[in-house]
Amino acid sequence: MADDGLARPVSFDACYAARRALVLGGGGVVFVAWLTAYLAELEREGVAVRDADLVVGTSAGSVLATVVAHRKLARFESLVRALEHRPGVIGRLAPGTARTHSQERASLLFAGARDHEPATVQAIGAAALAAATPPAATLPAAVMLMLQARQWPGDNLVVSATDAYSGERLALGRSSGVPLPRAVAASASVPGLFAPQRVLDRRAMDGGVSGSGIHADLVAGAERALVLPIVGALDEPRFTIQPDATDREVAALRASGTEVVVHHSRLPTTSELMNPAQVPAAFALGGEQAREDAPALREFWRA
Repeated sequence: MADDGLARPVSFDACYAARRALVLGGGGVVFVAWLTAYLAELEREGVAVRDADLVVGTSAGSVLATVVAHRKLARFESLVRALEHRPGVIGRLAPGTARTHSQERASLLFAGARDHEPATVQAIGAAALAAATPPAATLPAAVMLMLQARQWPGDNLVVSATDAYSGERLALGRSSGVPLPRAVAASASVPGLFAPQRVLDRRAMDGGVSGSGIHADLVAGAERALVLPIVGALDEPRFTIQPDATDREVAALRASGTEVVVHHSRLPTTSELMNPAQVPAAFALGGEQAREDAPALREFWRA
């Protein structure tokens, strides 16, 4: 079988030639709101995240990674501000309720997954492929509407996804040959909520299904990296991710020679991540945390 170059095994031995890297994790529409406010406020506070040489995004983070790489953060913040008190509109862009039985089955498999063994990921993928979701074209269209971008900004943007059949982790960038809106949609295709996306000859689902919410190895060797996961250590395995997964990834990233700063959200662990009603509080919290974090980050990012 011909190698399409999309599957990239996890390895911290790579040496990506970047001075500053930005790693944005997953977390539904609620984390999209938090990330938007956090990153936009950092910009106002003098932390020019737009100058990152390498931006990696997973699921919700893939949306903001694209926004940052395209230098459209101010425009996107205005969009989120306009929508934050219009849950009906958000719900149409990212529906999270009124699921069919098959959708619920896939969602529960993903939420209840306690490991990312190939059989576990493949079972989630099979359920995602079988779920009676909205048509696959729906999410790329919504992505294009939100981002106002059709083309890759350059080679500095990578979004993660998961092959729904094989369970392989995919790394999608400009050289992949996958259209940008579809790549972002694939990264954000939560099993049970959205249909897996056609990615060349594959069907791809949410990047978080493959056992990582951040995929920090994709910036290994960069001089410095700012990593923004939704949470730190978990109390128990959730969504294929182990409790100490983020800590272990960050430790391996540091061991690769990268100086790392990690800031996770203070969103409640009980947050309903696809609930539009929780967007305003997440947006406010993101701005508040950024103002607290900015003084230390200014020095780190400029060094």
